[in-house]
Amino acid sequence: MSRKTSYVENWKHKSHHQKYADFSSNNFTSMRRFAQYKASSFQTLRFCDVSNNAIQQDAADLLENTPPKIKQFIAFNNQFYGSLPASLNNLPKLRQFEMASNALSGSLPDFTESFAALQELDLSNQTKGFTGPIPEDVWSSLSLKILNLAGSMLTGTIPSLVGNLAVLEVLDLSNNLLKGSLPSELGLLGGGASLKRLDLSNNAFTGVIPIQVGQLRGASVLLKDNRFQITSNTAPLNLCLEREVKEFDLADDTILCPPERNALSNLYDSAKGAEWTNGSLWLDEYASYCDWKGVTCEDDMNHVVKLNLTNNGLSGRLSESIGNLTFMKELDLCDIFLVPAEKLLAPRVRIHVVRIDKRKH
Repeated sequence: MSRKTSYVENWKHKSHHQKYADFSSNNFTSMRRFAQYKASSFQTLRFCDVSNNAIQQDAADLLENTPPKIKQFIAFNNQFYGSLPASLNNLPKLRQFEMASNALSGSLPDFTESFAALQELDLSNQTKGFTGPIPEDVWSSLSLKILNLAGSMLTGTIPSLVGNLAVLEVLDLSNNLLKGSLPSELGLLGGGASLKRLDLSNNAFTGVIPIQVGQLRGASVLLKDNRFQITSNTAPLNLCLEREVKEFDLADDTILCPPERNALSNLYDSAKGAEWTNGSLWLDEYASYCDWKGVTCEDDMNHVVKLNLTNNGLSGRLSESIGNLTFMKELDLCDIFLVPAEKLLAPRVRIHVVRIDKRKH
């Protein structure tokens, strides 16, 4: 008999004042004895971990018999089945509720009325999966720090109310059937500073990726396997360059984040673009780089073939990224630089006409 198995046999007789119970990683197949601990003589349990077992039980039965003052309930990687009851028991002290990797199904219930203090909700990766929309009350759970509903069959859209989640650290809605445009209020998640991960990958989102998503400082933004490429020309420039976010999983997507736009952006920064005489549309979050002042493109692929920034107040250094403009045929940069530009262009760029002022400060 394992240490934990021996412990659970004694616990049911001696635990009327038990606060902490860890039964994880055993071979338990049921929690039906849990019901007796909800009685008036058992009000003290605060933490219960039954994860990584083989418990086969209806989730509704489990929640019906949960001790009323519990704060943390962890039951991931089991075989709990059925739907969560539409009206959950009132568990006002519950902060952490994890039932990921089970076989739950049906629609999601109202959590906020029953779990008023909830901070972590993880119902991800169900073998059957939840269906229907995400309840609106979820977006009013002001104490939520982790919301993970990945790996189900949830439908509907993300409403602007998502911006209410001002202390959120993780929002994972990946691998569902969500659709529609992303609201700009996503930029308010975690107050714009505390969010660590936004994962909306593998859904059916369309439209323009909001500028505000690129302003989630320090966050990993995961949006792969949606339909942005079909309905949008480019992603926000700031997001593609990962200037504020920690990671953007589509940064290498040549449709949403064209490499030639990135190269021109680096040129702007290194040549002190903010001081240029005319930098019209340069670094605009959505405008085509072919419309930036002095840039000429040709063909349907929008390749840069000419760059004319003569007499435009350029200074500083010429970024090596200009070598990524591999289709460019004509370059005119008659201003003052700290390095000769030809060294940066060869051998990747074959330019027929080059005009560069080689004077140095």
